[in-house]
Amino acid sequence: MTLPADPRLDRLDLNLFRVFDCVYRERNLTRAAALLHVSQSAVSHALARLRSQLDDPLFVRDGAGVVPTPLADRLAGDIGQALALLQQSLQRTRGFSPERDLARVTLAMSDTLEPAILPLLAAHLRAASPAAELHCVRLDRANLRTDLAAGRIDLAIDVAQPTADDVHHAALWRDEFCVLSARRRKLDERAYLAASHVTVSSRRSGPTVEDILLSRLGYQRRVALRCQNYESACRIVAGSDLLLTLPRRYAQQRRRESGGVLLSLPIAVPPLELHLYWHRQHDQEPANHWLRGQLLSLMHAHL
Repeated sequence: MTLPADPRLDRLDLNLFRVFDCVYRERNLTRAAALLHVSQSAVSHALARLRSQLDDPLFVRDGAGVVPTPLADRLAGDIGQALALLQQSLQRTRGFSPERDLARVTLAMSDTLEPAILPLLAAHLRAASPAAELHCVRLDRANLRTDLAAGRIDLAIDVAQPTADDVHHAALWRDEFCVLSARRRKLDERAYLAASHVTVSSRRSGPTVEDILLSRLGYQRRVALRCQNYESACRIVAGSDLLLTLPRRYAQQRRRESGGVLLSLPIAVPPLELHLYWHRQHDQEPANHWLRGQLLSLMHAHL
């Protein structure tokens, strides 16, 4: 069945959708104008034309930025996908070159992962595409799907978790847990559960990955201190009797700086799995495809 063409489409300047897409991603007219290399008044004028055509405000002011209307939210995914398809078609005519075609990369991950992953990617990206900007932002799990679909982030790195059908993912890293202690000690199941622990999370509350895995096996430990990054946690452990449970390869990196002894975790919890996430509409996009390959290779080679 073929639907009749919407007569409004004949009157629309398709460049207006580029403006819409950029404003939707940035939520700020000044930043959108800078990315589009036009004046803020040009962005405002383009939005006014699109609002008139669609009979909707599309964006309303909110402090220093703007927020989308329900109609803008409904349109954003399809418009972003259409623009991505057009970009893919153009890139196929000349082939993808990271040095020439990569302008900006936005990667989302938790604060705890950034020290292990970002330096590797930043060095590699500077070598492959010196002019590209790399932005690392905090992962927002509640809005992961919409952030990926709207292009606010290109890729996300997080623990393995259920996702929507249009969010694709691939295993990035797998590692067993171990325990960091200030001194060598006999650590069996009973001693581990009787000890006081420090844990790391970028969230204000809620169980950490290792506590979730322990609870599934029927165990509960006593967490005496919660902090936001492993660097602080390792230093705390070095001067106390607390234990820190963390991935082994990451523990080996941190121990060289803070000292301590690595012990085997006496409870057989499943290993930690990190996955790389992206939206289906970017599955075949050359830049996104290249970035995924680089990250997978880097993580397998260095971690």
